[in-house]
Amino acid sequence: MNDNQTFDPVCPLPISEKNTVQLAHGGGGRLMQKLIQDVFVQAFHNPMLEPLHDGATWPVEKGTLAFTTDSYVVRPLFFPGGDIGSLAVNGTINDLAMCGAKPLYLSVGFILEEGLSMEVLQRVVNSMAEAARAAGVPIVTGDTKVVDRGKGDGIFINTSGVGLVPTGVRVLPTLIQSGDAILVSGDLGSHGVAVLSVREGLAFDGNIESDSAPLYDIVADLIDSGIELHCLRDLTRGGLASVLNELAVAAKVGMTVEEPAIPVNEPVRGACELLGLDPLYVANEGRFVAMVPASQAETALTVMRRHKVASLAAHIGVVTDRDPPMVVLRTVVGTHRILDLLSGEQLPRIC
Repeated sequence: MNDNQTFDPVCPLPISEKNTVQLAHGGGGRLMQKLIQDVFVQAFHNPMLEPLHDGATWPVEKGTLAFTTDSYVVRPLFFPGGDIGSLAVNGTINDLAMCGAKPLYLSVGFILEEGLSMEVLQRVVNSMAEAARAAGVPIVTGDTKVVDRGKGDGIFINTSGVGLVPTGVRVLPTLIQSGDAILVSGDLGSHGVAVLSVREGLAFDGNIESDSAPLYDIVADLIDSGIELHCLRDLTRGGLASVLNELAVAAKVGMTVEEPAIPVNEPVRGACELLGLDPLYVANEGRFVAMVPASQAETALTVMRRHKVASLAAHIGVVTDRDPPMVVLRTVVGTHRILDLLSGEQLPRIC
């Protein structure tokens, strides 16, 4: 052996009393079973999870199934108004809601880094369980993997969800029509700024918290109220501007939005000005945009505003027949500018 090399023996059976995640927690043995039973099963317990089979099964009602999946790599793990756990649950529920689907069941996959504090893991898992219970959407199956120290940034989470779209409901970008009203469900930018403030140790005037919240109840209320929903989209990565661009291209339409009508609270606006950010590109986790017939816009806003999370819902623009498809912003001074897609990334690791 080279004199400069050191021999560092590692016991293949880690001490189970350690209060951190060990590689053996992902190895299929005793520690993994203990982790599943003591942490995950205890938090997520429900009849469909009890068998601990390779998957969950359930009968299908009338309608169309919706399925979605998403991964969460937010840093820091905890931030004002939420954490990676509640974010993962709400985000997947919202993706189903944007399809017009009632969320039914969730799965969760954990990628844990060796050395992660069990206290941190338990806090994240408890937050997920609370969010799932509050939304009435159980976590019925899942998976756990452990990666080497330094390879996982603590914890990554993948959540998938299944939902049911009622018969007769179709919510698709291709259904957007010229003349549709563009509605937004609330003020923009709070989530991205809240995460950034903790990550960078910044303090801003005013209370800025993540807007992370489940949105299905609002969508269900709109459907039950007879609103003709042409398209819905939650405003996550890339914010309002990026989502509108994606929808304009998909539907082959133009969009004009009014800057004075777009709700942004003053603490967020001030933080964005200080940091050189545009709130129209900052991610949200409890906000969505809706395209509805212009004749139903005011009724839709009334329905949305019945819900606390959408109390600031606003009519911000109109769909046009502009060709080629693009999004145009009419500014507070009456000029026009094109809202294009970002060429880079404005804020990393916010969802």
